[in-house]
Formats: sequence, C-alpha cells, structure tokens
Amino acid sequence: MIKLSIRPFLLFIIYYLLLGSLPLFAAQEDNKLVTLSKQIIEAKTNKSLYPLFEELKDLYFSRAMIKSEGGVPLPTEKDNKYSDFVVFLESLKTKKDTLGPFTNYYIALSRYYQLKYLEETQNWDEYFAKGNDYRDQLTEAAAKTVASTAVSEPLHLYAGLILWQFHRDQQDTFHEPALESLMNFALEYAKDATDMLPIKDAAQQLEAYGEKAKSRQLYKIYVDKLTASNIKDEELNSIALDFYKQGNLELSEAIYDVYMEKISVYPKEKSIPILIEIAKSFAYKDEGLKDAFYAEKVFKKIEDLGKKEVFNEELMYLRAFNLEKAKEYDQAKNTYINLVQRFPGSAYVDEADFKTAIIYTYVLRDLKNGRSYFEKLSQKEAPSPQAMASLYQLGLLSQWEENFTPAKEYYNKLIERAKDSFTETVTQAKERIKEIEENKPIDYNLKIFLDLSLKEENTIYDMTKLDLKTSLYTPKRGQDLTISSYPSMPQSGCIQVEVRYLWSADLGKITPSLEQTSFNTSFTDPGTKVINLVVVLPSGVLDRDIALIDVR
Repeated sequence: MIKLSIRPFLLFIIYYLLLGSLPLFAAQEDNKLVTLSKQIIEAKTNKSLYPLFEELKDLYFSRAMIKSEGGVPLPTEKDNKYSDFVVFLESLKTKKDTLGPFTNYYIALSRYYQLKYLEETQNWDEYFAKGNDYRDQLTEAAAKTVASTAVSEPLHLYAGLILWQFHRDQQDTFHEPALESLMNFALEYAKDATDMLPIKDAAQQLEAYGEKAKSRQLYKIYVDKLTASNIKDEELNSIALDFYKQGNLELSEAIYDVYMEKISVYPKEKSIPILIEIAKSFAYKDEGLKDAFYAEKVFKKIEDLGKKEVFNEELMYLRAFNLEKAKEYDQAKNTYINLVQRFPGSAYVDEADFKTAIIYTYVLRDLKNGRSYFEKLSQKEAPSPQAMASLYQLGLLSQWEENFTPAKEYYNKLIERAKDSFTETVTQAKERIKEIEENKPIDYNLKIFLDLSLKEENTIYDMTKLDLKTSLYTPKRGQDLTISSYPSMPQSGCIQVEVRYLWSADLGKITPSLEQTSFNTSFTDPGTKVINLVVVLPSGVLDRDIALIDVR
C-alpha cells in the first residue's frame, strides 16, 4: 500500500490547479513550471523571489510552440504567451499574499511587452479591441507594486521604470512626472543599496530613450558604488571589458576611467601596455565597436606617461588614422608628419604625406604647405597611388589658378607615368585636360568646392555644419560602400527646403545627382580617395566637407 504525506499531496493539488488555467506545455516545461511554482510559494525571502520570477517570465515570453508528431516537440519558431502569463500570475497571487508586489509587477511587464508586440506585428484587431484594457491593467498593476514596496526594494525601482517607459512610449502628459518619480526612486534606492543592478538597468533604459544627462547621472552612481567596494583592479578591468563587449560604451568608458586612474600608480612598463590595449579597443575601425574621441583620450594618457617614443610605427599610424576619422584634422596632420619623421621607411609614408597635403590644402587652407607635400610625392620614382593622385592635385590647383600650361604638364606627366594603371585618376586627368583644351571652366561641383576651400573670403565655410560619412573607410577594391551626408539644416517651419548636393572628386563608379543625400559606390584602384561635398540651400551655401577613403 502506497502512503502519501498530507503536505506533499496538498502541494501537488495547488500546482495542478495552477496549471489547469494554462494551455498544454511541453513535458519539460511542465516540470519546470511545477518546480518554479513550488519554489516561489515556499520562498522565505523576497530576495530569493527575483531570479525565480525571471525564470518564470522566460517560460512565457519565449517558449517553443507545441508539436505532437511522435510525441516529440519539433524545433520551431518561438511563441510569446503574454495573456497566459497574466492569467497564471493572477492565480498565483491568490496562493500567497506576500507575492502581490511581484505578481503585479510582472503583470505590468507582460502587458507592456504585449502592447509593443501588437504594434510591431501590426495586430490591430487585438490592439484596438483590448489595448485600453491592457493599458489600464499595466498602470494599475505597476502602481500597486510601487505602493506595496519600500524605496529600498529593487521592485519599487523597476515598477517606476516600467511606468515611465510606458508613458514615454505613449507620449502622454504623464511621462515627465513619471520620469521625475523614476529618478527619485533611483536616487533613494542607491543611498543604501548593495545590489546596483537596478540602477544600471535604469541607466541603460534612460540612455536608450535619449535621456543622456539622467543616464550619465545614474551611471556615475553605479560606477562610484562599484569602485567604492574593495574590488580588485583586474576585476574592474574585466567588468569594463564586459560592458564594452555588450555594446554599452558609455558605462564601459566610465569604468575604464576609474580603472586607468587606479593603474596610474603602476610602473610604466606595466601600465602602458594595458593602456595601449584599451586605446586599440576604442580606436576607429570599419567593423566593431569604436569611440574615436575616447581612444584619443587614452592615447594622450599613453603619451603623458611614456612620451612619443612609446609609440611604434603601427600604434602611431593608428592614432593618426583615429584622429582623422574623429575629424581632428590638425592633430591628425601633426601625427602623420611625426610618423614619417620617425619611420621614414614605413609602408604608410606615402599615405601619411598625401593626407598631410590634403589636410593642409583643403581643411587648413594652407596652399603653400599643401603644395609642398604634393610636390614631394610627385617626384617619387615609384608610381604609388598617392604619387599619381598628387600629380593630379598639382594639376588641379594650377588649373584653378588659371595656370593652364603647368596644369597640363602635371596631367600629362600623370598619364605618361600611369601607363595602364590608376585608371580612375587618369580618367579625371583627361577630363581636366579636355576642359583646358576646350576653354571650359572646371566641373561646376568641383569648382565650387575649390572656391569655398581656397578663397580667403570663404573661411566661414569651416565644415562644422555638414558631416560627410561613409560606411567603410578602408574598403577593398570593388567592395560596395555607402557615402552619406548629414547637413545641419536651419529651422524652416513646415516648409520643405530644396537642397542641392554638389558631389565631386573621387566618386568611384557612380556620379550622384544633385538631389542625392547619399549614394552607393565602389573603386577599382587602390589608394586614398577624396570625396568632396558642398550643400546649397535656396539662401546660399550651407557648408562643405571632405571624407578620405583608403582603398586597400
């Protein structure tokens, strides 16, 4: 005869009744739900409930749909069961009074994600039929959690966060008071809290919604609390790296700042290699995470500790390239010059000299120094891409100055030395020769850019009101990339302003129209390509900008 104790039998009945309100689960998920339900009801502290409710949520928000073929669930799409979760939580709440704050919070969370899901999937039938009920249930449940928890409890802060997100999404009149409440909850919670994860989560959501100042305020609290503990330097480095890998650069940088301060007392032989690795992580690259300005901040620390001598050839080039992509052109130019001086045999010499010439000429409006670097490159015996491009630039500058004889000489020298190579540069040279021979002006778009860049009366066009970017700065030959413009347009009310985009110079396989704000292109020849753009409004020129692309 089988004997059953009374307590396990009663528990079995409770879990059976709870499960009775749900659709059929896969066998392993049935077991998981029973286990979680038992653990939740028997939990002795609120702290132990947090991970249990998160596991419970995951069963409903992303569980496999049931397939019965052969009795084995097949791998299929994921299925979210928001309403089923709410039904379960309502039932669970009746089993133990102290579960109310948790069940109410997860009811609010479920309805929040359900509304967003209906919008994203455009399930308008359910959205308009039940949306108001879901909203009322969300706000009521979250408010109950706030009212029934102390400010020192994470659930209090999380409920305030979901209320603010909801009102912010709705753009209703409550979103500003909800934001104020959220910040008050966070600041009060942080005073005595040891678990700072809720502060970090709130900061991340504020950052995602564009509330940068408030996000930074909470991140600072998080970092200060983290570093005030007796955490080891290596662990701090590991945490910063983890946030970097997660794509949270702001928090990663905040922790790295503290970490770099701590290692400043290390011997230089130990601290400098660490700083170099941090700088490399943030330095500009076409693929992966980067923050060129933060990378330069770390490069400066390296230089302060070990002077320029600690920069080898590759590191110095990386710093110059990073400065160039951050559009810190004057510093980039100085670093390229220093690179050539310290490593005259470097493979980067021609690229560094050419970029120095471009920056001098078209950014700093220093035609004399720019021309001297173009001349230096043009006299090299080996016909590198930059040497050929320098001959073209010398011809172009002479043509712009209406010194047509030397202009043709430069162009013809380029064509002669190029032979069957450097076809893109040769094509441009031939177009300029044709203009001279036919007594025509330089291509209009190019001429406007040259005038704005070189004439003294046009210094107001300083490249601050236009940002030119490309999807790749080091593409391979034939690789597609996108070149895009981001002008800072003046306020025009509701009137649509007609804008013209004057693209010129190395545009690759396509010639974009005056209406194109961006275009896709590719290049057949290696070397440093110069993209020019002037944006013109009905009231006149807005600004100009350049981009340098290194085709490998």
